[in-house]
Amino acid sequence: MNKGKEFEGKRVTYCTLGCKLNFTETSHIGRALSERGMQTVEEGEQADYCVVNTCSVTELADKKSRQMIRRLHREHPGAKIIVTGCYAQLRPEEIAKMEGVDLVIGAKDKGRLIEYLLSDFGAQTSDHGHIIHSKIENVEGFSHSVSSEGRTRHFLKVQDGCDYHCSYCTIPKARGKSRNGRIEDLVSEAAKVAHEGGKEIVLTGVNVGDFGRSTGDKFIDLVRALDEVEGIYRFRISSIEPNLITDEIIKVVANSKRFAPHFHIPLQSGCDDILKLMRRRYNRELFRHKVELIKSILPDAFIGVDVIVGMRGETPEYFEDAYCFIESLPISKLHVFSYSERPGTDALNIDYVVDTQDKQARSQRLIALSEEKHKAFYATQTGTVRKALLEHSDEGEWLYGFTENYIRIRVPYDEALQGEVVSIRVGECLVEDPEVCSAELIL
Repeated sequence: MNKGKEFEGKRVTYCTLGCKLNFTETSHIGRALSERGMQTVEEGEQADYCVVNTCSVTELADKKSRQMIRRLHREHPGAKIIVTGCYAQLRPEEIAKMEGVDLVIGAKDKGRLIEYLLSDFGAQTSDHGHIIHSKIENVEGFSHSVSSEGRTRHFLKVQDGCDYHCSYCTIPKARGKSRNGRIEDLVSEAAKVAHEGGKEIVLTGVNVGDFGRSTGDKFIDLVRALDEVEGIYRFRISSIEPNLITDEIIKVVANSKRFAPHFHIPLQSGCDDILKLMRRRYNRELFRHKVELIKSILPDAFIGVDVIVGMRGETPEYFEDAYCFIESLPISKLHVFSYSERPGTDALNIDYVVDTQDKQARSQRLIALSEEKHKAFYATQTGTVRKALLEHSDEGEWLYGFTENYIRIRVPYDEALQGEVVSIRVGECLVEDPEVCSAELIL
C-alpha cells in the first residue's frame, strides 16, 4: 500500500448536524481522509465507514443525532459508525450503547479520528461501542478547518470553545474553554482559499468576538489582517456577541476593503430581567447602541438577530416587554429559537416554566415580526445597485446569489457567470418566495 493511501478502496459517508462550525470540522476530516485514499460514497452506495458529527444545543438536536445514527445503521449494514461532536462529548455512554455504533470520540480527540481509524479500533462489542473521551477541562488545542458551500462561499474556523456560562447553555461543557488559531495561520488559510478560487469567507467559531484568548490578540487584529488578503472579494462575520462587537470593530468594518456590511448579533431576549436570568453580559440598551451605531454608519447594513423564546422565568409581562423592544429595533431579520431545557444547566433552578402552547404562540409572533422586518428591509433596497456573488448551479433557469448586505437575488441562468461577482440592480421580492428578490444584471 502506498504511504499516504492507507484507506485506498475504502468508502465513507458523512453526516453533520448543527452549526457551521461543525460543518467546517467535518470538511476538514473529509479532506484528510480523501488525501489518504478514502472515497466518499454517492447516494445509494454502501459505505465502509459512517462519520457522524453531532449537535446538542437542544433536546431536538440530540434526537436528530440519534435518528441519524439509526438511519445510517439501516442503510449501511456492516459499516463502522464513528460518532463525534457536542452530543458525543456530553453523552458518550448513551451513544455508545446504540446499536451499530463502533466508536465515540469526544472533543479533545476529534482531531485524531484518522489515527484511531488506522489503529483498527475493532468492531462493536455486544452492548457497547468503544469510547475515547476526556473531561472538557482537558480540551485545550485548536484545530484548523475550512469548508466550502457550493464552491463560492467558504467557512473559516477562527475560534472554538466559550468561557461564558449562560444559564441555559451546555456549549462550554461540550466545546471547552475559549481558544483560537494564530493570526498568521488564519491569514495563510484565507490566502489558500483565494488561490483555489474562493471569493467569500465567513468567519466561524463558538464565540468569535472572544478571539485572542489563547494567543493574546484581539478580534479586531484578525479583522485588520484578513482585510489585506488579496483575492478574497469579501469576508463576513458569522455571529458576534453584543458586548464584544466594539464600536471600533464596527467602524473598521465600515471602512474596510473586504468586510461585508452584514452583522449577526445574538440578543436572546429584549427584556433586561430575562437577560439577567440568562446570565448574558449586556443589557438591552447596550444592544440598541450597537444596532443604531451600525445603522448610522452603514444605513444599508443587514442585521440579523438571534432570540430565544420561552426561557424559564419569561412571564407574559416579560415577553411583552421583550417583544416591544425588538419591534422598536431597526434590524433586518430574527432567528427565533424555542428554549430547550438542557440537563445540568442552572436555568433548571428557575421556578417559572412556560408551557409548550404559550411557547409556540410567542414563537409565531416573533416569526411574524421577523417576516415584517425582513420584507421592510428588502423594500428599502429595491432599485439599489449592488455586487452579488453568484452561486454555482446545475439548474438551467436561474442563478442565485447574495449581495454584500445579504440580499438573496436571482438572475437568469448563465453558466459563465457561476461563481462570479456581478453588478445588479435589486428588484422586487418574488411572490412565490419573499426571501428572494429579482435582479437585473448591469453589464
